[in-house]
Amino acid sequence: MPEGSKILIAEDDHFLSFLLRGRLEKENFVVHQVTDGEEALSFLKTERPDLIILDLIMPKLSGFELLEIISIDPELNKIPLIVLSNLGQDEDIEKAKRLGAVEYFVKARTSIDDLVKTVRGYVKKGNNVRV
Repeated sequence: MPEGSKILIAEDDHFLSFLLRGRLEKENFVVHQVTDGEEALSFLKTERPDLIILDLIMPKLSGFELLEIISIDPELNKIPLIVLSNLGQDEDIEKAKRLGAVEYFVKARTSIDDLVKTVRGYVKKGNNVRV
């Protein structure tokens, strides 16, 4: 895995965001946190993370709205994006994947360890193109 790979966490749950950041930093990732979709979009206008972890229910600009913007941007749509959400309905999962999410995790059914392992896998592979 490239040393200092950059991860963007777009998550409005501060506790979860800081917990996830701590675990990713232990794995030598450089982590940037934002708490709403507008902040995420603003960050993506100037930075290119190696991977994005995105919540769907956020203030100002929802995760789905951000996914739609990312999906039509030829630079941004190459970044692997993992959805981490409380939404667990099949239609939400299908919509997120249709818009380019490489993985979809439901918060209540996901351990931080599993999420970190998945992040490591995408970054280690150098898999910087979404499927």
